[in-house]
Amino acid sequence: MITTDILVVGAGPCGLFSAFEAGLLKLHCHFIDYLPIPGGQCAELYPKKPIYDIPGFPSVLAGDLINNLMKQIEPFKPGFTLGERAETITKLDDGSFKTTTSRGTEITSKFIFIAGGLGCFAPRKPAIENLTTFEQKGVDYIVRDPEEFRGKRVVIAGGGDSALDWTLVLAELTSELTLVHRSKQFRAAPDSVQKMEALAASGKINFIADANVTGVAGNGVLQEVVITHESGEVERKAADWFVPLFGLAPQLGPIAEWGLALEKNAITVSPIDYSTSVEGIYAIGDIAEYPHKLKLILTGFHEAATACHAVHQKLNPNKKHVIKYTTVSGITPF
Repeated sequence: MITTDILVVGAGPCGLFSAFEAGLLKLHCHFIDYLPIPGGQCAELYPKKPIYDIPGFPSVLAGDLINNLMKQIEPFKPGFTLGERAETITKLDDGSFKTTTSRGTEITSKFIFIAGGLGCFAPRKPAIENLTTFEQKGVDYIVRDPEEFRGKRVVIAGGGDSALDWTLVLAELTSELTLVHRSKQFRAAPDSVQKMEALAASGKINFIADANVTGVAGNGVLQEVVITHESGEVERKAADWFVPLFGLAPQLGPIAEWGLALEKNAITVSPIDYSTSVEGIYAIGDIAEYPHKLKLILTGFHEAATACHAVHQKLNPNKKHVIKYTTVSGITPF
């Protein structure tokens, strides 16, 4: 059982900044995120995209912003449960919460911050009839730990940055790696495509273009995939793992079942402290909705700071609350 002061659901930039503001107030944060790395969309979908509206940075790459945020919160030693989705929340008798993830991890916290951006990012799954039968039994939609694939026969499907990036990484670990893509054109960085093609030319990976994975089969666990070529030819390939990487789609997901007031597929909050309709749960960033909301990262940073101070006041109702500039107070690690 993991115990923390604030559980932050979503490790995007606004969520990460919560750990800094909470740390200044001697509060500890733990994160849950379905993605295998911190950073949300900035890290997973467009790390090389320039962002122009972060104060003090005329331009900063999304990935660099996340790296800087991770360095900023490092002194406060936040915890991370990655590659898992927050599924259920139970309010305990003492007013705290127990959150259970999609993989059974249990986390107790005094407060919850929902910083899920546009919602929980769920994988776009190919239309294969019995695909879900083999989920976590040889089929997965993200790479949590590359070592899981060492010495295995792996088939990756997709043509974006994620598919190409993991092809390059796993080529060094697997006993056989096959990349299947529906065309010869890619949506990935040209450098990654060039490196993949060099691996294919040298025989280190198999590249099958103009084809789709249309079936999976096995006895309890995945044993083979069915590949259908544009020509109509069908081949069966032995496989221990099938990893379709077709991107992520935002969904409210289990959050919709947590009894929170919702509006426009977002969570209704008070613009005073960003509290939700459930005592002890706050929402910040794009997932929070209130009148005249500006959906900007800098707005989410403000919401994170305000919510942290609101939580600190609830924990210390009889203590005079004085905000000190960090230039005066400094940053004291735990």
